[in-house]
Amino acid sequence: MPSWLLVIDAVLIAILLWIFGNWFYYYVKGMIVKGGLTPQEFEKKIHTGQIIDLRSKGDFDTAHIMGARNIPYAMFKQYQSSLRKDLPVLLYERSDQIPIRVAAKLKKQDYKEVYWLKGGFAKWEGNVKKKSKTL
Repeated sequence: MPSWLLVIDAVLIAILLWIFGNWFYYYVKGMIVKGGLTPQEFEKKIHTGQIIDLRSKGDFDTAHIMGARNIPYAMFKQYQSSLRKDLPVLLYERSDQIPIRVAAKLKKQDYKEVYWLKGGFAKWEGNVKKKSKTL
């Protein structure tokens, strides 16, 4: 077998290990943080909580869960103080990774009820506000 094929095999194995390791890390971190909700569970809490969309402003403006505030992940640290600790914090993004990171940070800072939408915005089937298209 040519040596360049061994290099390609090694690179592919490294990529697969990184993908699996990343998934496994967030799976375990999510289990430790304890706050992932199915869309049905998430919907039951939206009337009593603060819904935070961690996606970019452009994604938020295109469509978001009704009642959500947009605090992009890149700016979260700046606007975190606007969140109330006495109300549940409901987070969502495209996937679970960023909300799990944010949930872990909030729980370390004494936010008692912090949840995220399992599977991200794509799994949401409830009310959505979409930007109207103008002709």
